[in-house]
Amino acid sequence: MSKTSTALPQEFEPEFVAGLKSIFEEKIVFNQVLGLKITSLQPDRVEGRIEMKPELVGHYAYNRVHGGVISAGLDAMGGLAVMAAIGARHMDEAPDQRLHRFAKLGTIDLRIDYLRPGIGSHFTLHAEVLRLGSRVATTRMEFKGPNGEIMSAGAAAYIVS
Repeated sequence: MSKTSTALPQEFEPEFVAGLKSIFEEKIVFNQVLGLKITSLQPDRVEGRIEMKPELVGHYAYNRVHGGVISAGLDAMGGLAVMAAIGARHMDEAPDQRLHRFAKLGTIDLRIDYLRPGIGSHFTLHAEVLRLGSRVATTRMEFKGPNGEIMSAGAAAYIVS
């Protein structure tokens, strides 16, 4: 038995990537506060990076990143993964038109498991969409230290319509 599959595009157009980066890194001002930058934007997986800075410290004695930075970063990356998945689903539309689809995107549910102390010079964040429905998307996210070890893991649901 063969399954019919909808293949994801290998990569996005430069103008879609630039538009999505502008929304994520400039127009969502809180991402600027976090220092959250997109490092990889694929239709099925996104990656970001946060450089540690004094404003992000949650425990002064250990120079540990605040748990709110972790949860906000993972929530933002989960939303970005949903944006990428929606963009990939509607490749028949112009990039500008696809970027307008994100106006109604919002977090419904967020769960973060703090596995290890967030200590390091920088952190990488990964997110992928597990399911993109017509109304709700489900994601899985990871927050990793400089050595690639998972420090926190998250799961979230987002409203997409």
